[in-house]
Formats: sequence, structure tokens, C-alpha cells
Amino acid sequence: MEWYEEEVSAIEQRLQKWPPPPAGPVAFYGSSSMRMWDSLEADFKDVGALNLAFGGSTMEACAFFFERLVVPCHPRSIVCYAGDNDLGDGKMPEDVLASFRKLLSKVDAHFPAIPFTILAIKPSPARLHLTERIIATNEAFSREILGRPNGCFIDIYPAMLGVDGQPDEDLFQEDGLHVSPKGYLIWKKLLNNRSSDIFRGVLRA
Repeated sequence: MEWYEEEVSAIEQRLQKWPPPPAGPVAFYGSSSMRMWDSLEADFKDVGALNLAFGGSTMEACAFFFERLVVPCHPRSIVCYAGDNDLGDGKMPEDVLASFRKLLSKVDAHFPAIPFTILAIKPSPARLHLTERIIATNEAFSREILGRPNGCFIDIYPAMLGVDGQPDEDLFQEDGLHVSPKGYLIWKKLLNNRSSDIFRGVLRA
């Protein structure tokens, strides 16, 4: 986990200067697909969004750094995107699910009553060779999270496909991996469609 230390430490330093909302933020957590959402905090400013994502993060890393990054913020709700890089590193869906369960166990230990949302892994053009594993992991996420009273699964996968059933390249950056501004508009819409589940109990400005 040393590879992440510099960025994780930078987030910790930023949080020391960050004035939290009176009742806590909505923590957006996960990998670079979340970190690179430059307009995220503005897109969800009325619910006190806070971007805690760090580049290259795996689901395993999200579980590992949870106490350092998420717990001190005392979030009202957590929205997570992770698992993509685990598969890219050669892990199998069952490995990602095991790490996801570790993350959920930490959520339950610290914040058992708050909403937790997991986004499906996106259909990146650069990872077409992992399509079967991505679909299997998304199905595992869905089964796991829907068994939780405060769980929510946002299936971004089909929304990022074109009419031909292939990834819509307009929704991705030139690297075929990261999300474009058009792609984030879709993410924003899908999250807002489930706002009563994701953001319930959050005081608005």
C-alpha cells in the first residue's frame, strides 16, 4: 500500500483545513474515476459532497485506508467507485468481492446506519478484454449491496454503452479508461435519480 501513501497523506492534509458541514458530508470514495470528477463537489454542493478518492485505488486499498480517510470526516452517506483497478491488476471477481466485504465491514463498524452506495464498474474501451469479469463483479456488487437495509447499487454500465452495445467512446477520455465530462453527466443523472436513497437525511443548503 506504500504506492498510495503520498496521495493519501495529501488528502489528510487537505482535510485538516476543510470545514465540515455541521452534520457531516456525503463522502465520495474510490479510484481515479471518482478522483478525476472535477465538478463533483459543485455538482452535489447542496448535499455537502466531499471527494476522498485517490488515483489508482483498488477496492482492497479503499478498505485499507478507510480509517484514515473516511472515518475522520464522519460522513452521513458514502458513495464508492472501486474494483476497476483490481480487475486490471489481474484479480478475479471473487477477489474484488472479498475486498468489498472488508470495506463494508468497516462501514458497519463505524457508521452502521448511514446509506452506502456502490457504482457498477464502467465498460471502459481499454478494458474490453475484461468484460466478462466486469459483468460478474457488478452482479456480485448488486447481490451484496441489495441485501443491506441502507445499500444502493447504481448500474452505470448499460448507460455508458452505445446503441451497438459497445462502450460509447464519447463518454471516455482518449485513454479509453477514464471518464469524460459527458460521462460524468450520466453519472450525475443516475445518482440524482436515486437521491432519496443516497442522500436521505442530508440537510440541504
